[in-house]
Amino acid sequence: MPPAPKADRRTTVDVTALLERGRTLATPVLRAAVDRLAPPMDTVAAYHFGWIDAQGNPADGDGGKAVRPALAVLSAEVTGAAPEVGVPGAVAVELVHNFSLLHDDLMDGDEQRRHRDTVWKVHGPAQAILVGDALFALANEVLLEPGTVESGRATRRLTKASRSLIDGQAQDMSYEHRDRVSVEECLEMEGNKTGALLASASSIGAVLGGADEHTADTLEKYGYHLGLAFQAVDDLLGIWGDPDATGKQTWSDLRQRKKSLPVVAALAAGGSASERLGEILAADAKASDFANFSEEEFAARAALIEEAGGREWTADEARRQHTIAIEALDTVDMPDRVREMFTALADFVVVRKR
Repeated sequence: MPPAPKADRRTTVDVTALLERGRTLATPVLRAAVDRLAPPMDTVAAYHFGWIDAQGNPADGDGGKAVRPALAVLSAEVTGAAPEVGVPGAVAVELVHNFSLLHDDLMDGDEQRRHRDTVWKVHGPAQAILVGDALFALANEVLLEPGTVESGRATRRLTKASRSLIDGQAQDMSYEHRDRVSVEECLEMEGNKTGALLASASSIGAVLGGADEHTADTLEKYGYHLGLAFQAVDDLLGIWGDPDATGKQTWSDLRQRKKSLPVVAALAAGGSASERLGEILAADAKASDFANFSEEEFAARAALIEEAGGREWTADEARRQHTIAIEALDTVDMPDRVREMFTALADFVVVRKR
């Protein structure tokens, strides 16, 4: 994993409290939005969010890291507005994010998310598709309800980010069937799939608070590069993460033949380990028994990726994108404490373990 950022960039911000603030402000409004869904979509969505178990009993599930809601309510404070101004944006971004998770889990065949069976596994593929569609529609509904100029501006930006997210998922799926993907293609895909929505989360509260276009664009730049750092760490966790922390299988990205950054960087590195990895992955693409590979076989592929330099390159890239994100903040006028909180969230993204 990438090491902690340099000491001179650290802050005294309590990141856990910052994340909890976003969750606390957004969750009641998010629950109220989900309650609008027709049965059984309301209960299926509640299961996905961890509010109930598979039998419909109340549950206190893992609702995720809540980085996006935290960013949305924080960005409202850039304009001097109260964090509550960013709540419709926080809820809308969470709805879009979870729409994508429901569909991605089905398309990727993922059976576990946040230490529980995924929606399609419990309720079937049709419900996963329907509930995902419903959450996407709810996002726009929640954001447009105030009927203000600012809500319209925010909706246009979120809609653009949503389209980029869908483009990224399409690219990700297409890359699984290719022998080679360039580092540039991989970064473009991850910028679409992860960077675009974090960019929207980082600016949407400010837009709702009346921020000008320069401020909104610059906060989006922060969020976009933070998203690339976030995804680089996710890619490391997707191969070397602890299943007890991530809630996913060991070597999960290798099992899905994902062309993630460590894999792509290792294949582009050259050298004997890179060449051997390329030969093995090409054979894997044609293997009829790939799903039955042993732990040792996946571990051997991970070792080759590391030997070829893919792990180190990806950790370096996470740090590089983190630096670009932080530097973007320097061009926006905001209270010092708000700047510190943005910095603390960025630091959290590159040192997390799940």
